[in-house]
Amino acid sequence: MRPLNFAILKHFTTVKEACADDVIAALQGEYGNFKGLKKPAVIEAIMTGEANGLLEETRYELDSKGELKVYYHANKEGAATINMYIK
Repeated sequence: MRPLNFAILKHFTTVKEACADDVIAALQGEYGNFKGLKKPAVIEAIMTGEANGLLEETRYELDSKGELKVYYHANKEGAATINMYIK
């Protein structure tokens, strides 16, 4: 099993785009008991990936509860870098 932050980044290489809720849902089966699979920690991991140039914001919307959902994707170079370091 790879570290959770690696799994979060790797997830973005397998989807067109995702928000923190999407990532949590996708990783729930394998990482469901990890404290780091909470929304604030997942958002922090995503934003770290963005700050390092691996992820880019694609869009945002308000969900049914009025909470902001920000979507990201791994651009071509970011996906190549993620795939190079995380097999």
